[in-house]
Amino acid sequence: MIAETARPHCDLKPQSRPVLRPDLSPRRERLIRMLRLKWVNGTVLHYWFLEGPGPQKDAVRNAFQEWKDLGIGLEFAQVADRSEAEVRIAFDQADGSWSYVGRDILSISATEPTMNFGWDLTDDYGRTTALHEIGHTLGMPHEHQNPFAGIVWDEPKVYEYFGGAPNHWPPDQTLHNVLRKIDASEVEGSSWDPDSVMEYWFPAGLIKEPARFQAGLNPPGGLSDADKEWVLKFFPPLAPLVPRLKPFQSVPLSLAPGGQADFSLQLEASREYEIATFGTADTVLVLFEEVDGELRFVAGDDDSGEARNSRISAKLFQGRHYVARVRLYWAGESGQTAIMCW
Repeated sequence: MIAETARPHCDLKPQSRPVLRPDLSPRRERLIRMLRLKWVNGTVLHYWFLEGPGPQKDAVRNAFQEWKDLGIGLEFAQVADRSEAEVRIAFDQADGSWSYVGRDILSISATEPTMNFGWDLTDDYGRTTALHEIGHTLGMPHEHQNPFAGIVWDEPKVYEYFGGAPNHWPPDQTLHNVLRKIDASEVEGSSWDPDSVMEYWFPAGLIKEPARFQAGLNPPGGLSDADKEWVLKFFPPLAPLVPRLKPFQSVPLSLAPGGQADFSLQLEASREYEIATFGTADTVLVLFEEVDGELRFVAGDDDSGEARNSRISAKLFQGRHYVARVRLYWAGESGQTAIMCW
């Protein structure tokens, strides 16, 4: 038996898995699986609170700000209307703490929360919990499920520990949140960060290997250096000025996998416009409109793994300011792609 006092652990909602054509090259498939849940940099994630105590809400606001203070290109904005929020946050004390991962939240009904906090967030462990769940929303998985971690579990003891108080997880939940390894095709790099905010705390007796964690794994809490490096790699600070995309002028794109290009659209006529990429590349294309100084989502398209190009059709208006963002999965057989508006 494990006698050490147990801690409540965060849950992870099941992630969607894309149905990809069987004829995709291994590299193309790997890039799609690795990048598919990542937001286009420059996205404003709007969050909304269900009823909850003021100190709990303040803790979540502070955690969003801590991520933002790293200088990342994403923005976070609290809204008063559920219908305007991509991130909907509940404080159900009977439901544990959990979140969906990355762009998976867009597939959740607008009437349902995408994140929940089931215990006090005002102490150090609570602060780390808030950072952890927001990390999931940014697209980060559990670090202990990294296939390169080399963890060998004492599986009967793991099931016993998480099946007991305060978690009371059934075996399939323990498998999903702890023992299941993430597919190597979905992992960037090959290192494991035991200090990550996405790493669980584990008591002694659950880990057989690496030997140094047989006495337990106790991350320091907060964001590790590797967490900061990861989030700045995917969401670097945005350039203050972006080039203009003019109608009927094709712009070649030279991007590495995960790279992004941004364009400003200032149009001289109000009408229906088409914005599309060209070539054999896999991309995510998103269009925003500036409203009261904030970029608001207009339309988006993801052509990854398909025999077509990402394409947006929308009525755009003279005198308004729009921004188009393109994030690359795979550069195609030619290694070249382009974007055009007409």
